[in-house]
Amino acid sequence: MISLLVLHTWLKGTPFDTSYRVLAILTALLMIVIYNVNGVYKFSTSLFERVLTIAKSWAMVLATIVLIAFVTKTSTTFSREVIITWSITGFIAQIFSFLVVRQLQANTKEEEIPTLVIGAEKLGAYLADHINSNPWIPDRVLGLISEDDESLAEGRSTVPILGNIEDVDNLIADYAVRRIYLALPMHRAEWIKLLYMKLADANIDIIWAPDIFSVDLMNHSIRELGGVPIISLSETPLVGSNKFLKTSLDFSIASCALVLASPLMILTAALIKLSSPGPVFFSQQRHGWNGEIITIYKFRSMKLHTEEDGKLTQATKDDNRVTWIGKIIRRTSIDELPQLFNVIDGSMSIVGPRPHAIAHNEFYGEKIKDYMRRHRVKPGLTGLAQVNGYRGETKDLEAMEGRVQYDLAYINNWSIWLDIKIMIKTAFVLLDKNAY
Repeated sequence: MISLLVLHTWLKGTPFDTSYRVLAILTALLMIVIYNVNGVYKFSTSLFERVLTIAKSWAMVLATIVLIAFVTKTSTTFSREVIITWSITGFIAQIFSFLVVRQLQANTKEEEIPTLVIGAEKLGAYLADHINSNPWIPDRVLGLISEDDESLAEGRSTVPILGNIEDVDNLIADYAVRRIYLALPMHRAEWIKLLYMKLADANIDIIWAPDIFSVDLMNHSIRELGGVPIISLSETPLVGSNKFLKTSLDFSIASCALVLASPLMILTAALIKLSSPGPVFFSQQRHGWNGEIITIYKFRSMKLHTEEDGKLTQATKDDNRVTWIGKIIRRTSIDELPQLFNVIDGSMSIVGPRPHAIAHNEFYGEKIKDYMRRHRVKPGLTGLAQVNGYRGETKDLEAMEGRVQYDLAYINNWSIWLDIKIMIKTAFVLLDKNAY
């Protein structure tokens, strides 16, 4: 991409000065981060899916560059013709490079390796089907081996169940097997050593695929630490480059939004002072990232009133505590704008699970499974639950359970692209009738 940028500036007769050098370095850094987050470097069997992923990632890189240029007021230092042609040819070059690499991989593909999977449960069936559907993996699963006779008729996979563990020696010889995957549930972990000792003398590859999916996982991952394989059963997705990318996006958008919304915020503050006595802002302690207590800010939408200790009453439709200006700003979510300051100070994000009052967390945390796990990311101004109808008052336990399920789905499937889609959808639900 840097070479293409140099080429386009040369063809245009524009010197490749400091501004273009900074652009080249910034592009390289953004591509490393965004392409890694979006899985551009991961294998995909679908040509369309890979092209779409590259297009989406390249668009995100260009959008970030445009945003940075807008914020720093440096957009006029670049030739529009150079940037536009570079953007188009850059995408074409990436697709061409992918097709070349794909063809080279096809030409150097290894011979098929006869393979068996020990474990006829859900994981074993999934593993077998995934291996056989991937043309770039040399393994070819011939069949599954069940743990016992009771599993023989389950038929969970497109490959047959060839027998049980007692038959494994004969199956290895009959099918000239060179590789075996052990896909056993966690409660059968004691079998691993015995099976390994049994199979080691057969001079075949033995690969352990532990069934961790019987546990309720949260953004799990597998990596290596000091040569030791590490399986993370529950962790926040906001680590390393992911954290940097999301924080940068949050800060940029919040800064721009504050500048653009400042006239509206000043007008809102004045109308609040005129509507009823009391402060302009309402502050409240809520749980933030990893359960840390944070103070969030909103425009005051209610008349001053007192609550019983430890009790917090949610606003309801036609609540007589809400002022006339409060009804407007609650319906349009203008009352949430001061939380942009929370985003800038790092205690909140633009997108994430909505922060609930501490009293609500204590109440629902005892009644809803995994409720507190929604704090594994920063709370947000908007979220996946809000753009899917869970906005405003949660009238019953079922409604809160629905919101929590969307919050957990957001954490498990987080990506910058998901954040952008939620931001776009938020614009269409701001005037939703469920907000008050």
